Amino acid sequence: MTTDQLIHRCAEYLREAGVDTPEHDVKLIMADVLGCSPSDVESAAIMRTDVRALCAKYGRDDDAELVHTFKHMVCRRHAREPLQYIVGHAPFRYLDLKVGPGVFIPRQETELIAQDAIEWVTRHGIYSPRIVDLCAGSGALGLALATEIPGAQVWGVELSPQAAVWTRRNITQISRTYPDITANYHLEIADATCPITLAHLDGTVDVVVSNPPYVPQSQVPQQPEVRDFDPSLALYGGSSDGMLIPEQIIRRAYALLRPGGLFLMEHDISQPDRTVAFARASGFSDARTGADLTYRPRYLVATK
Repeated sequence: MTTDQLIHRCAEYLREAGVDTPEHDVKLIMADVLGCSPSDVESAAIMRTDVRALCAKYGRDDDAELVHTFKHMVCRRHAREPLQYIVGHAPFRYLDLKVGPGVFIPRQETELIAQDAIEWVTRHGIYSPRIVDLCAGSGALGLALATEIPGAQVWGVELSPQAAVWTRRNITQISRTYPDITANYHLEIADATCPITLAHLDGTVDVVVSNPPYVPQSQVPQQPEVRDFDPSLALYGGSSDGMLIPEQIIRRAYALLRPGGLFLMEHDISQPDRTVAFARASGFSDARTGADLTYRPRYLVATK
């Protein structure tokens, strides 16, 4: 069987289960099993390379084990398990983060919060800024800022011990490339909404970022990958409108920030007016909504 034939057959299997990007997912799974890049698999498909020859090229001659692993991973995707859980990692800006059951998978739209924070720190010429990431999850936001902003001191706060396992794994992995991370990133296992969490930093922080639970409990996601696999603790905002936890995060961010400090928080597309109004009512002098790449209202931008 040629590579393109195998991809087509497996993609049809995933398409039957309602997977949105079946060919893409099969190629990523194949690349992960072989230990090569997706572009290598794409080239083999275009050239109609024999599957056995492709395996041999990457030193994978153990056909039985390889086939078993590949079939098992495709079947997991057919059951609508997130692709990121299956391959064990997810991209976020310049990082490749380890993810798995118990941790929220970082999304591309959240990268905009990191970009805004980096641009703000650069524009204000702040060296070694103090940054807090409330509801850290895998560590995506905080670790991106710690690796991209020179001298940044970052505190990540995460309530879930299961999610914190993945944060620690990412700290360990990223420290191999960025050794300063072990000294510049501080993980706190605590409730991000609690007034005593990081209380010693109150009034001194330059930037607070957050991707808190915000999905309205009245709007259960239809996508199985989200509904059945993302941890509920990282998903639902604690009330029918999803605003209970975001409002608590806004209050905590205000206390942490110094005057003139920046707060960035992701929210549901149904919540822009309420987050802006609550931020202003909580004392922020300026608050507005930032849009994602599809121009949907996606995150709060507020200044103390």
